[in-house]
Amino acid sequence: MVKNILENKVVRIAREAKLATNVLALVDTADKNAALRRMAKALVANAAYLIKENTKDLKAGRADGLSRALLDRLMLDEKRVKGMARCLLDTVAIHDPVGEVMSTVKRPNGLVIKKVRTPIGVIGIIFESRPNVTSDCAGLCIKSGNAVILKGGKEAYYSNKAIYEILRKALKGTKVPAEAIQFVSSTEREAVHILLQLDQYVDLIVPRGGEGLIRYVAGNTRIPVVKHYKGICHTYVDKDADLAMARAICFNAKVQRPGVCNAMETMLVHKDCARRFLPDMIRDLQDAGVEVRGCPVTRRIVPGGVLVAKPQDWGEEYLDLILAVKVVDSLKDAVTHINTHGSKHSDAIVTDNKRSAGQFLRSVDSACLYVNASTRFTDGYEFGFGAEVGISTDKLHVRGPMALEGLTTYKYEIYGKGQIRQ
Repeated sequence: MVKNILENKVVRIAREAKLATNVLALVDTADKNAALRRMAKALVANAAYLIKENTKDLKAGRADGLSRALLDRLMLDEKRVKGMARCLLDTVAIHDPVGEVMSTVKRPNGLVIKKVRTPIGVIGIIFESRPNVTSDCAGLCIKSGNAVILKGGKEAYYSNKAIYEILRKALKGTKVPAEAIQFVSSTEREAVHILLQLDQYVDLIVPRGGEGLIRYVAGNTRIPVVKHYKGICHTYVDKDADLAMARAICFNAKVQRPGVCNAMETMLVHKDCARRFLPDMIRDLQDAGVEVRGCPVTRRIVPGGVLVAKPQDWGEEYLDLILAVKVVDSLKDAVTHINTHGSKHSDAIVTDNKRSAGQFLRSVDSACLYVNASTRFTDGYEFGFGAEVGISTDKLHVRGPMALEGLTTYKYEIYGKGQIRQ
């Protein structure tokens, strides 16, 4: 009986979202932008309420023993609320891809065939921890003409619900139907399973969270899924690197925000610069509270304080102040290590050698590759996309930060003057 009630509720949500896409398809860019501005204003106006609701989640998270990194991802303060509003306003400023003509072909028989960007439809977003996902994804979906179904984790229940209610209320009186934003309030896992079966209503699923969640989603639905399982990001310090630059990049990539998917988890160092680089670098990291796990060569260069790196460490996404360090013999060995143990997310090389940089870019099979910059830039906002629905390590249909263009597909519009096929 309870299961039937839950199923009916989730089906109703999905059906309302599908119907909303028919209305949303007729809303022009100016009206979508007006709705986003109202949503941004509403978040700022209700910051105190959002922080109050977020406090409930933080209290429960501490009682449940959530890690420092997860609590950081969960926390909302006035600055982060303003950041959520800013993301919505940034989305306003970005070009609307819907209706963009990607190509035009005129056939010998006079038919004109246009390839045109169009919304995907209903996007289901299943996510953990970070409440800002609620507003970021709602804004991106509305701007790209999609309805969205949001299913957050129980650890952010009060925060997500409060954000959703504020955004829905803000849409009242705009041309964007309030039903374009839907929220699955149940904290039961069964609610996710039901949503994953609704391929007649939901066109795409984007899971954001730990590997377990993402594998569960991908293995239990017929709906297309855009995903990345892990964020095992590497920084390789080449023999021709500016070592001062390398220290700054590696420190930022690990320490600035360790609990996110674009943080560095493994640092690779060429043997020719390891003795000059590692002692100071590891001291910097340890002073910042990082637990370093090193290969035998690393531990010989920096005796004491470096733990033994076990084989499983090379494929570990720590999401915490923990780092695996390995000394490699060559650029080729670094590339082999990354392609073997990485997650095809974000990887960097620090080098002044253009040839080595080019070889790295051609050889490493990851969605985002950096030369002399931190992997922490893999982010829709940092890429100038306004925000992102998620990061994709898939190769179809989108790769890297998934923002407005990634939330569209295309259709062919064919214009004729009475042609018939012979």
